[in-house]
Amino acid sequence: MAAVHQSSNRLADAERQARVDLAACHRLAVHFGLHEGIDNHLTTLVPGAPDQFLLAPFGLHWSEVKASDFMVVDFEGRVVKGRGPIEDTALHIHRPLHRLAPHASCVLHTHMPYATALCMLEDTQLEMTGQGALMFHDDVAYYPDYNGLALDDAEGARMAAALGSKSVLMLSNHGVIVAGRSLAETFERLYFLERVAQVQVLALSTGRRLKQIPPAVIAATIAQYNGTTQVEGLSRAELHFAALKRLLDRSDTSYTA
Repeated sequence: MAAVHQSSNRLADAERQARVDLAACHRLAVHFGLHEGIDNHLTTLVPGAPDQFLLAPFGLHWSEVKASDFMVVDFEGRVVKGRGPIEDTALHIHRPLHRLAPHASCVLHTHMPYATALCMLEDTQLEMTGQGALMFHDDVAYYPDYNGLALDDAEGARMAAALGSKSVLMLSNHGVIVAGRSLAETFERLYFLERVAQVQVLALSTGRRLKQIPPAVIAATIAQYNGTTQVEGLSRAELHFAALKRLLDRSDTSYTA
């Protein structure tokens, strides 16, 4: 019985941490200008419950989202914990992605400005012409057909199929989806995706040609990235996310409530 109690406590602690971290993602998205008020959605699976995810009730501005606000929603679309409205596109995008993409423990969908600007171009390609862009090499998928609002699971299923095993999905005429196995890892990729898109838009705005990187240098740099995911045994993504939460803590800790 003691072992069962300890396991239950560990899951409760893990869910509490997931709630705090997901609330931090919402607040950080506001801080970095990645949000659209009450629209778009950030979700993560509930630890120990692979068919349930945390979702903020629709109507909360991302600047006010708190850990205690999140509903637990199952794959049938039922609210099993908490209360509040579920916006249709949240259900029809996030439920299929969590269900169908094995690595999509965390799904962040935004219309952040620079990445979305690339999605509005005829050629939505994220160009491998900057050091930052190379961290996304062979990890970006493209969804070329805009079908209107995602008001049924079929659209979310098509997005999941297009994403495959990659972490980034560029949605033509729409926005972006970033998926990953942890909140820290996924938010870091969302953050850097917008930075990479920003410098690409700025470079293209000069009207001058992008300078290409030789394939051999691209391959060598990717190997360097793959070998530097940790610093003295600590996850680079976790260190970054912890630093970003400290940034929030210096002005407002209410996201943890």
